[in-house]
This record gives sequence, C-alpha cells and structure tokens, in this order.
Amino acid sequence: MSDYQKFLPEGIPDSHLPFWDSLREHQARVQRCDDCGTYRYIPKELCPRCHSDRATWTAVSGAGEVYTYTVVRRAPTPAYQADVPYVLAHVTMAEGFRMIARLTGTEPEAVRIGMPVVIGYEDVTPEWTLLAFRPASPAAQPAQTQPAQTQPAQTQPAQTRGEATGS
Repeated sequence: MSDYQKFLPEGIPDSHLPFWDSLREHQARVQRCDDCGTYRYIPKELCPRCHSDRATWTAVSGAGEVYTYTVVRRAPTPAYQADVPYVLAHVTMAEGFRMIARLTGTEPEAVRIGMPVVIGYEDVTPEWTLLAFRPASPAAQPAQTQPAQTQPAQTQPAQTRGEATGS
C-alpha cells in the first residue's frame, strides 16, 4: 500500500482502463471513432457525432491551449495544503476535445487563457500515473502574447413599457 494521500481515481469502468494504462506508459491515448474520426474523451460506447460503436484507442499529440482555469487557494484536504495555490486547467487539445487537469511548472499568476501547454505525467504510485499539464517550451510559444480579443455583446434596444393609466 502506498502512502500517497491525495485523491486517486476510484470505480473506473473497464471501458476506461485503456486511457489509464496509456498514462502509465506516458503516451496519452483516447478513443477515436473509426467511422468519422471524432475523438471521444471521456470514453463512450457510441460516437456523439455519428453514433458509431467502432473506435480505436489513439495516441494524441499532447499539445493544447488553456480554455479556462481556476486557481485553488484552499486545500480540499490536508494532503494538498503544501500545494496551494495551484491551477486546475480546462485545456482544448490540438485534436479538438477538452481535458481537465492540474497545470504545473508555472505560477498561478502567469497562467493565461490561450496559453500553450503540453501533457505531462505524474507517477504518483506504482499503480497510478496522473495526467498534468505544463507550459509548452518557450520555443513553441508565440514571441509576444497579445491581449485576448473580446467582442462586445450584442445588445438589443431596451423595450419600454408605456405607463399604465389609471381610471
């Protein structure tokens, strides 16, 4: 038995085990539909796009960019106390699907939406390897980060109600 005190997956369905096995091998694989090519993460029995039940576990590039993130400042258990603050990132992978994992190797204040990241692996016990993201190498990042472009929300003219007239 390991003395690792942080959360580990429990109750994983057999259909998801190839993903966890791929993490132990340090080569993340996810399901890819044999008929239309859609990636299925989290694993599913049917393709959400074409409803095929045929899929192959396929290695992914590991490259992605931060879609959104949160900074955890209060440890969920005492085992995490030494880690706070830390970042949980929702990442859009180069293949088009999204994954959530911890973002390591950078200070929380340096994280930005659109930041290029790559998959890393944390061998936390002999049985478990967890996925974590880390910033992509400086060579892979743009020379200068531009501020995020936002478009103002479309607004509709306010509708006014006529005043009710009393009788």
